[in-house]
This record gives sequence, C-alpha cells and structure tokens, in this order.
Amino acid sequence: MTDQSPIRILSVDDHALLREGIAAVINHQPDMVLVSQASGGQEAILQFREHRPDVTLMDLRMPDISGIDTLIAIRSEFPEARVIMLTTFEGDVEIQRALEAGARGYLLKNMPPSYGVRGCALARPRFATRLRLASTRSSMS
Repeated sequence: MTDQSPIRILSVDDHALLREGIAAVINHQPDMVLVSQASGGQEAILQFREHRPDVTLMDLRMPDISGIDTLIAIRSEFPEARVIMLTTFEGDVEIQRALEAGARGYLLKNMPPSYGVRGCALARPRFATRLRLASTRSSMS
C-alpha cells in the first residue's frame, strides 16, 4: 500500500446493519475501498487470508469467536495486520486486552462516521503511534 493507493478495508461484525452502514460510509470515500465483509471470526480469518486488507474493522464481541481471539489468530499468521476494534462501550475492559494483543486502536460504534474514516486513514503504516480514537474525539473536529 502506498500513500496514494486506496486503503483496502475488511469489515467484520455479526450485525448486518452495521456492516452495511460501514460499507456505505467507506464506499463514499475516494481513498478507501471495502474489499470484503465477514459476519464472524472464522469467516474473518478466511477473508483476511484471501484479501490481505490494509485495515480490518472488527467487532469486539461476536458469537462464534471473540474479536480478540480472531485478532490473535490473524496476527499470529500475519503479524503486520492492522486491526481497529469496534465496541459499543467506551469503558469496555476487553479493549485493553485487544490493544495488548495488537489492535491498532478502537472505535465506538456510536461515533460519527467521519471518525471511523479518519481512524482507517490513521492506521496507515507511516503512523507509528497507536490510535486511541475514543478518547481523542475532541481533537478530531
């Protein structure tokens, strides 16, 4: 991926409505493309292997495999994988576990779409620092 190439995104969430919302937002960005979607952890691992996205947006809690366990499985095979976790609650204790497992950051599901777009852009490799988007909302305006 170069700075000029579109950011290739994999969206992973067990709720179809959220996946479709993410797809709608990404498809309206000139510098992003949704390469695939997955409804669970097992499918996410397969889709990651097939598409090798630049950024994966992954639900923290899924019914088949947790987002953290999926993250660990993907990063064990692809250590360079850039994953941003999606969660409903800002104080979710699982977020710290996800960050320790290699997540680049997290987004709250109730954030404005522009924050999610910015989070994907910040996940490009040239940014060395980890994202903690939920606590920096005011600086993103």
